Amino acid sequence: MVGAGPNGLAAAITLAKAGLQVTVLEAADQIGGGTRSGEAIIPGLLHDHCSAIHPMAVGSPFLAGLELDRYGLEWRWPEIDCVHPLDTGSAGLLYRSVEATADGLGADGSRWRTLFGWASARFDALTEDIMGPLVRMPHHPLLLARFGAPTVLPASTLARWFRTPEAQALFGGVAAHAFRPLHYPMTSAIGLGILTAGHRHGWPVAAGGSQSVTNALASLLTDLGAKIETGTRVAAALQLPLVDVTMFDLAPDAVAGILGDRLPARVARAYRRFRQGPGAFKVDFAVEGGAPWTNPHARRAGTVHLVGTVTELAATERDIHAGRMPERPFVLVGQQYLADPQRSVGNVHPVWTYAHVPNGYSGDATAAIIAQIERFAPGFRERIIGQAVRTTVQMSVYNPNYVGGDIMTGSKDIRQLTFGPRITLSPYSIGLPGMYMCSAATPPGPGAHGMCGANAASSALAYLKRRS
Repeated sequence: MVGAGPNGLAAAITLAKAGLQVTVLEAADQIGGGTRSGEAIIPGLLHDHCSAIHPMAVGSPFLAGLELDRYGLEWRWPEIDCVHPLDTGSAGLLYRSVEATADGLGADGSRWRTLFGWASARFDALTEDIMGPLVRMPHHPLLLARFGAPTVLPASTLARWFRTPEAQALFGGVAAHAFRPLHYPMTSAIGLGILTAGHRHGWPVAAGGSQSVTNALASLLTDLGAKIETGTRVAAALQLPLVDVTMFDLAPDAVAGILGDRLPARVARAYRRFRQGPGAFKVDFAVEGGAPWTNPHARRAGTVHLVGTVTELAATERDIHAGRMPERPFVLVGQQYLADPQRSVGNVHPVWTYAHVPNGYSGDATAAIIAQIERFAPGFRERIIGQAVRTTVQMSVYNPNYVGGDIMTGSKDIRQLTFGPRITLSPYSIGLPGMYMCSAATPPGPGAHGMCGANAASSALAYLKRRS
């Protein structure tokens, strides 16, 4: 296994549970990929490095079957999952409960219930189809068809189905997690998936930081007899040992760089043409007393989306996709300490933020992030006692899969969202016997759910069974 992010660890666990001897090689000194945490500003103040809120992980079929609570993994939920404030002082409020969310959306309550009520009640069955390759025979075809019908719509179109600016912004802000212009077809898919998952399982954090997810997976893997070697960078095929199966928790271009001429030409071309999405510019803050949000509900929310109306949001996403840095970018704020108070130091709290920016953005978005928070929380600037910045370049150094700051590991356009790095019915196969890709570039995509790794490992086990 090359790479020890959550998908690499998930693949390694799947193979080890099947009785294989597994060795994981990680280039960094610490395993976890985007699922790492640390004390970035002051001792004891805990920040998640990237992945922070886990609506797709808490209900992951793979993670749910591992009993990771035995290894210290504990999920904790905020009182309110997400708040999207508007300049008027009102806000869209997202609760785990469909009914509570609908009740707060006024005239749009019935429409929110229609869209999410039935789907969230059946989400565990839906995961059998949406958490794997999309191009295959579904387990629940009628259920998937009903759920999938609105996913083909542009998010801006589906947002306009709602009548209130609060509901429109709430849906649009979650859909924008895809880092795609909202007027593009199928941009509703990720928003619908996250919202439906959240209404079923909530938007929890991992107690003690997202590193706890990594630590639990690593502890289980070690108990299964596998080896994990850090500080071991694989740069060329000659470094790979002779084994039955090789898995890559890497971006497509990195796989092409390692294997070189060994890759079939058609696969190499697809991997080198793999499209990257916009970047994330991340700033962690140490804030005395937390952010003084104008909307009181935001003071109880694990996540706050900052951009204003869905029209303004759509404009910012168009800009970053075109390579233009907007004056007021979409900013995501994480207040994980509300659910997990041990992350704070007294009255100083960790506030996690990132802005959507163009891929490879070379400027400094710190002032723009602070200005967006000030817009909805006047006085925030005066409460900052420290900050830690990670630019798009630094993000790609921290995790080489995040090319140009692309934390999605590739643009989630229609082709790449459906097929992964290349058009094939076997999205995890790289065209060489016994070799597979399991990073978030493959279906079902980003998150700490581990499903990319589990799915890829299942393909590898099927290969070994055919060969025996």
